[in-house]
Amino acid sequence: MLIIEQLLPKDDVAELCAAALRIAYEDGAITAGRYVKEVKHNLQAAPSPERDAILDRVRAALMGHRAFRLYARPKHVMGLLLSRYEKGMGYGPHVDNPIIDRRRADVSFTVALNDHFDYDGGELVVQSGHEERGVLLNAGDAVVYPTGDLHRVEPVTRGARIVVVGWVTSWVRDARRRAMLHDFDLALDELFARQGKTPLFDRLHALKTNLQRHWSA
Repeated sequence: MLIIEQLLPKDDVAELCAAALRIAYEDGAITAGRYVKEVKHNLQAAPSPERDAILDRVRAALMGHRAFRLYARPKHVMGLLLSRYEKGMGYGPHVDNPIIDRRRADVSFTVALNDHFDYDGGELVVQSGHEERGVLLNAGDAVVYPTGDLHRVEPVTRGARIVVVGWVTSWVRDARRRAMLHDFDLALDELFARQGKTPLFDRLHALKTNLQRHWSA
């Protein structure tokens, strides 16, 4: 899992949140798969130019952020939805669809358009293996995690939770290999900051680059 703080600058996210409050919403169950319709209780923005403008700006912010690119290795970013959870709404345990917009979904993300102080409840809980991790985001923050992880959104008990969610087809399909490449890149960054472009750095960078080439599809 990766948390990106202030993916969207404060002024930008305030503008996007204000726009999100002005548009029309519909029952989120219309995009739910067969097995999750009974546990998906939220609202999704109805198609409109205003909604699409919000989603386009979030997509651009993600693709422009190096931490997101290193973690997700995005080939395609697709299926973005603007979701709203009001009092009493939540999303029970589920795994996201494997195919979205006719593309394989490898990585999921949530970008918050309002602060978690604006509502109670609404925690995103992601289960990885035998561990669960709860996430509450500030406005403009993002969380990114493997699509295959079981997760849920706890019911909102006050206020409204407004987020953009979406998915990534990664150049590197296997989550473990993506994680290894991510760690490798972080280690290379640290080595470069300490020693610069040395022969050792060049050898390790070549190794990482060739691993990514070998694992990419």
